[in-house]
Amino acid sequence: MTRQTKSMSTPLAQARGLGSAKSGLNHWWHQRVSAVAMVGLVSWMVFLVLSLAGADYETALNVVSHPAHAAVVVLFIAVGLWHASLGLQVVLEDYVANEGVRLIAILAVKMAASVIAVLSILSVLKVAL
Repeated sequence: MTRQTKSMSTPLAQARGLGSAKSGLNHWWHQRVSAVAMVGLVSWMVFLVLSLAGADYETALNVVSHPAHAAVVVLFIAVGLWHASLGLQVVLEDYVANEGVRLIAILAVKMAASVIAVLSILSVLKVAL
C-alpha cells in the first residue's frame, strides 16, 4: 500500500520558481503575424479569383503564370497552412488530455500541412515556369 501525503503549500507556491517555458509568446506572436499577412494575401486572392470569373482555362493559366501572381499564390499557400497548423496545434494542446495522443496529433497536423504545402507550391511552380 502506498500512502498519499497532501502538501500544505498552495498551488501558487508549488508553481513558483518553475519558470516559464518561454514558448507561449513566440507561438502567439507567430499566429498574429500570420493572421495579419493573411489579410493582404486573402484580399489579393479574392481579387485574382474574381478577375478570373468566366475566363477560360488558357486565360487562367496565363494569369497564374505571371510572376507576381504566382508569388502571391505561393505565399498564400505557405502562410495559410502555417497559420492553420498553428491554430490546430493550440486546439490540440487545449482539448486533447492524453500527452502521447496529443503529441502524435500535433506531429500529424504539422506533417500534413508540410506535405500539402510542398505539393501545392510545386503545382503552382509547374504552372508558372
